[in-house]
Amino acid sequence: MIRAALAGQIRSAGPISVAEYMDAVAKAYYARAEVFGPAGDFVTAPEISQVFGELIGLWCAVVWRNMGAPASFRLVECGPGRGTLMNDLLRAAARGPGFTAAAEIHLVERSPALRAKQRDLLKNQGASWHDDLSAVPRGPLILVANEFLDALPVRQFEMTAAGWMERYVGLDQAGSFIFVLQPGSPEPAPPAKIGAVFEMSPAMTGFASQVAARLSRDGGAALLIDYGHEATAVGETLQAVKKHKPCGVFETPGEADLTAHVDFSAVAKAARTEGAAVFGPLGQGVWLDRLGIKLRGLQLAKAKAPEIAEAIESSVRRLVAPDAMGALFKVMAISHPSLATPDGFQQDAGR
Repeated sequence: MIRAALAGQIRSAGPISVAEYMDAVAKAYYARAEVFGPAGDFVTAPEISQVFGELIGLWCAVVWRNMGAPASFRLVECGPGRGTLMNDLLRAAARGPGFTAAAEIHLVERSPALRAKQRDLLKNQGASWHDDLSAVPRGPLILVANEFLDALPVRQFEMTAAGWMERYVGLDQAGSFIFVLQPGSPEPAPPAKIGAVFEMSPAMTGFASQVAARLSRDGGAALLIDYGHEATAVGETLQAVKKHKPCGVFETPGEADLTAHVDFSAVAKAARTEGAAVFGPLGQGVWLDRLGIKLRGLQLAKAKAPEIAEAIESSVRRLVAPDAMGALFKVMAISHPSLATPDGFQQDAGR
């Protein structure tokens, strides 16, 4: 059990960083059989409506054409869940002549339980699985990561009267997990009031750097979709969700989804440092509107029974409405600097 294992580690070697805690808990959590959907702890956009994955598939097909339609390229998804997004993506992208034959599918997934679900759904697609992006062979790349970055570990810092201190996870006298402070300061250190919390994620910016370096070298584009903030800011966003309800981050380790908001400004900075072009972030609702989600929803609902048509329209509203997923969730594209501005970003392209 992950709680006992971590407690034993802390007793023998001392407190662990918040990032170490998140990483260990995530490994245990995603090893479970069911974490997505109504029976799990949370629902992602691909599970809400097939239109989401279909539009991403069409986006990928256009990117491939803009790349010069290479005869072979790496189509990569990081954190593929149950494989729903990739399945919908491939179905839609197949409308583009040559795309399917050129696509070499790679899924970055370290959970054996989720790999089994993905294999079942994508059994006829010839996909390969990897624990890390670094294992994906070199070559032209189109990468999709939906709700992947938010699960990467963050470090937390707290402002005290003596300055910034890093939060670690320790044990109280009863053996329960608690936050403890140890020397450590974020770089650069932002101004803040006593008690304020600042989060940073070397794992997140490291991933962005890795993706951008590959794109700058081999060509292609990446699409990152997640919830988060556009500008780096002080504030605590680490959260746990179990059975679709918030709970304490120490309450049921390994049984709740533990995430933090994505700092898109830090992601963009890391990508640009590697010579890549960056577009966005845009609100998910704005981006999906530009790709024609409402028209596609109407096409799906046409000639359907009233209750089915209403369910389709409701799912589209959930994806785009500002008070649902449309504003909190952001979309960012990273690409080779010579690639044409990706669909959905032309109206406000900026590199």
